[in-house]
Amino acid sequence: MSFALPNQYNFLPRFYRLSLVSVLSNMMVPLAGLVDTAFLGHLTEIRHLAGVILASILFDYLYRVLKFLRSSTNALTAQAAGLDDHKAILLAGLRSGLMALAIALVILLLQYPLQKVGFAILSGSSEVEASGVNYFYGRIWGAPAVLLNFVLIGWFLGREMNGTVLLISLVGNGSNVLLDYVMIFKWGWASAGAGLATALSQYLSLLVGLIAVGFSIRWNELFAALREVFDWAALKETVALKGNILIRFLVLISTYAIFTNLSSLMGTTTLAQNGLLLQIALLSQFTIQGVGMTTQTLTGNFKSKGATEYFRPLLIVSIVTALAIALSFATVSIIMPDTVFGLLTNHAEVNEHITNYTRWLLPLLELTAVAFMLEGYFIGLKEGKTLRNAVLVAFGLGFIPLATTAWYWHNNHILWLALVAYVATITVALGGQLARTLGGVEKSCSTGNG
Repeated sequence: MSFALPNQYNFLPRFYRLSLVSVLSNMMVPLAGLVDTAFLGHLTEIRHLAGVILASILFDYLYRVLKFLRSSTNALTAQAAGLDDHKAILLAGLRSGLMALAIALVILLLQYPLQKVGFAILSGSSEVEASGVNYFYGRIWGAPAVLLNFVLIGWFLGREMNGTVLLISLVGNGSNVLLDYVMIFKWGWASAGAGLATALSQYLSLLVGLIAVGFSIRWNELFAALREVFDWAALKETVALKGNILIRFLVLISTYAIFTNLSSLMGTTTLAQNGLLLQIALLSQFTIQGVGMTTQTLTGNFKSKGATEYFRPLLIVSIVTALAIALSFATVSIIMPDTVFGLLTNHAEVNEHITNYTRWLLPLLELTAVAFMLEGYFIGLKEGKTLRNAVLVAFGLGFIPLATTAWYWHNNHILWLALVAYVATITVALGGQLARTLGGVEKSCSTGNG
């Protein structure tokens, strides 16, 4: 007796095949960051660990916020792939790549003022700041590779070439771990070595990605597409979608940046504790984003084919899957804190009281799982304004009031509550839009609001 899936769920094998590879490739990024943290956390001086945690706020702005390049490229490519439009697929990658190079050039030209303004805003002791600056200047030169990798990964995911994405991630993050070991442990370059290792590994990823592009395209179609790259009407639509998704990432990273900066005002130990907890949160979130990227890809693909009856089942499957992943990360951290955080640092003053805050991981990660799946769905529909409005409301009403209260009372528990409230508000705001899109999705998709 064979088991047959209901027709509306016949995408499940495709969903889990794509999600598995996306999850594995996405996990490589935070795992490499955890290795950075582990190497630095076992150095004699804690200032190196604290400095990199502080400097990472700047790279959250410079890099994580620019992941809109990946998400928007994925959405545009997935819809073009659903129509089997090879020229549109190439144009999605080319236009996004040009935008990535332009932004990277601006970052490199402005690196000195970015560093000065960034560390003037951030709070930390002079020794912690010095370590952070060393990390910044080691890592900043990887900007062109980082942004082009975002585009390539989004482009390959939109074409459902997840094996290529996994290969790019394995090469880049595997080399990052190896270079970390050499530069931090063997050569003693501490935070500067961690930054340089990350930058060099990104160029190795880019090399692999460009080789894969060369083997996956028809060169005569590429030359034809190049003549239409500067179609201003199409560029305007692309920029509008990317701009709204950019705001989403900017608000997200601003929230975590404020959280980390307020943590530093509560002392170096609190900064280190919250930084380690965020490493676990980020590992979970990057893993969940692998499922979210699959949700984006399939939503865009189903939309272009008019197969809107799959939207509701897709959301159900993606949310349940993401919740299960988040629960596993939170449970392990809460039940075995000594094992988990002992791997990251051997500083007793950090590990001694970190269990007071591990319980916050459960609501944070579970709510984030739902929020990320809803975000992936709306990005796949190219509903950028819906996403933008939700995160702005969450930042203004969910996060800022409680974060201000935490700063006033110098209370780390209220600070964690502010982060949870931010994600909860996004979930409610986007959930309120589901009835509109699921009830009359053809109409909403045809008009668009990206």
